[in-house]
Amino acid sequence: MDMAYLRTHPQHLPTFLTHQRIRETPVHSGVCSASRLTLDDGASVFAKTWPSGPAPNGMFAAEAAGLGWLRETGTVPVPEVLVALPEILAMEWVEPGEPTREAAERFGRDLARLHRSGADGFGAELPGYIGPLPLDNTRGDSWASWFAERRLRPYLKMSVDRGALESSDPAAVEKIINTLHRYGGSEPPARIHGDLWPGNVLWAADGRAWLVDPAAHGGHRETDLATLAMFGGAPHLATIIDAYQEEWPLSDGWRERIPLHQLHLWLVHTAAFGSAYGSGVRAAVATLSTGRYG
Repeated sequence: MDMAYLRTHPQHLPTFLTHQRIRETPVHSGVCSASRLTLDDGASVFAKTWPSGPAPNGMFAAEAAGLGWLRETGTVPVPEVLVALPEILAMEWVEPGEPTREAAERFGRDLARLHRSGADGFGAELPGYIGPLPLDNTRGDSWASWFAERRLRPYLKMSVDRGALESSDPAAVEKIINTLHRYGGSEPPARIHGDLWPGNVLWAADGRAWLVDPAAHGGHRETDLATLAMFGGAPHLATIIDAYQEEWPLSDGWRERIPLHQLHLWLVHTAAFGSAYGSGVRAAVATLSTGRYG
């Protein structure tokens, strides 16, 4: 199998892998198993599979749709999807590189352009996934109510059901949810990555920063910027933000809203991975409760 054959017969990829007719090298990924596939013509492909059988219903289809939706803007580079089947998702291989200040500046400007390309509403056409969890993309017109009902409450409930939060946490989070309107910053829906923690930015050998593993939807642009600051922060984050601001300045109060946007991803982590991430939930709530809007 070479790249030309793969493009015209994508449904054959699982068979070739099963019969070991493609060289496969494991690589690091998130909740999925991932490999670098080397084809007969020397081209490489990045492929991901669910660890046991087909991926959860619609997972790879949603990711492929999200990648295509981001890619069509021609802003931040996004890998081209080559195969999207229930059992495998394959896309062009992007050779990893090192983060540079120049790449960060370009990324900041391109991310602003991506966001500015907009969306038809908050949410997306297809149900999505964020990590291993389903993501309710039902459309909404008001960001505050949509964010509360589609991004905070579902993962708060999952976290409570899992026993991942302390007894006082649910009421504290609900207090934030019930006062979302106080935080301001309302904007039209932006076209966002949706799960933009630093690990989902691929710094490539071509000197650019690529977007991978999206939970793409129409959302608030501050969400992507806030999550870039999580887990130690993206390399050259200040440069990314400065370049973004030059391209499309953020609304007043955006810094104070950072923990509000991060709260969603903290709750996803407690829901998916347990109480080890509860401190992130509590820190976000505490900052929101004692800060400018507290």
